[in-house]
Amino acid sequence: MKKCNLLMVILAMVLILAACGSKDEGQSEKASGEGAKVTEEMTIPHKYGEAVIKKNPEKVVVFDFGILDTLDELGIEVTGIPQTTIPTYLEKYAADTYTNVGSLKEPDFEAIHAMQPDVIFISARQAELYEEFADIAPTVFVELDYANYMESFEKNMNLIGKIFGKEDVVASEIKEINAGIEALKEKTTALNKKGLILLANEGKVSAYGPGSRFGIIHDVFGFGAADEGIEVSTHGQSITFEYVLETNPDVLFVIDRNTAVGADAAAKDTIENELVQKTTAFKEGKIIYLEPNNWYLSGGGLQSMKVMMSEIEGSL
Repeated sequence: MKKCNLLMVILAMVLILAACGSKDEGQSEKASGEGAKVTEEMTIPHKYGEAVIKKNPEKVVVFDFGILDTLDELGIEVTGIPQTTIPTYLEKYAADTYTNVGSLKEPDFEAIHAMQPDVIFISARQAELYEEFADIAPTVFVELDYANYMESFEKNMNLIGKIFGKEDVVASEIKEINAGIEALKEKTTALNKKGLILLANEGKVSAYGPGSRFGIIHDVFGFGAADEGIEVSTHGQSITFEYVLETNPDVLFVIDRNTAVGADAAAKDTIENELVQKTTAFKEGKIIYLEPNNWYLSGGGLQSMKVMMSEIEGSL
């Protein structure tokens, strides 16, 4: 009888252990299934190091408006934005529902720290502050290489697609953009006109050529350059209006920084002076004032790229 009772106890213990094992196995399967998607991590190498982030991060801080433009196009929510200067077409991000994290050049690190973000995106304007960002949260540096514009653009877009699970959508967008560029290049090549790009800033002007910040007009969109030897610089080559007359472009592309940053001065009064009025561009009505929000603030985004292409095509 005692042996029988002992056998029954042992049998009960075996059944309990088997049930526990089955439960643990089920939980393990669940963790390797849907649960793993939430906690899956990615290592993103970049110019200043690497960032280990969760896939599909939820608390996102963005200091690059080209990336914000792209996230907006893909329907991905962000949490923190530098609200001091926001492109007008992205003005919804100035609402109180988004955390203001300062300005492009002066981040509010206290506000960022309080948010405990999952990822921070920065670019050239914040590069020197990378370590301060990285001390708060995983920080991804995104860069546009103006000498290899489309290569770096596609790299950035594919990165965003990978992080947020939008690879197919991004691939489709890039395919559409590349097709548009090829069509545009056919037109600009056939036109055989020479253009000059100017940035107007509080009465001063700088010129940009191939390989420069705005050189996409020449390098990617195929528009001829009135001067192939312009100094390649982030701030452009400082010039006089005598230079503009001597260069005598067929088309003059103007980016008004004052408008982009909300200043009062208008570029037209500065640009269309007596010297410029003697150029072919002025005489043929080909002074094109480009949308400064896209060119100066949010270049390198899915939306801004399409607008930039459209503007150059419209100038033809």
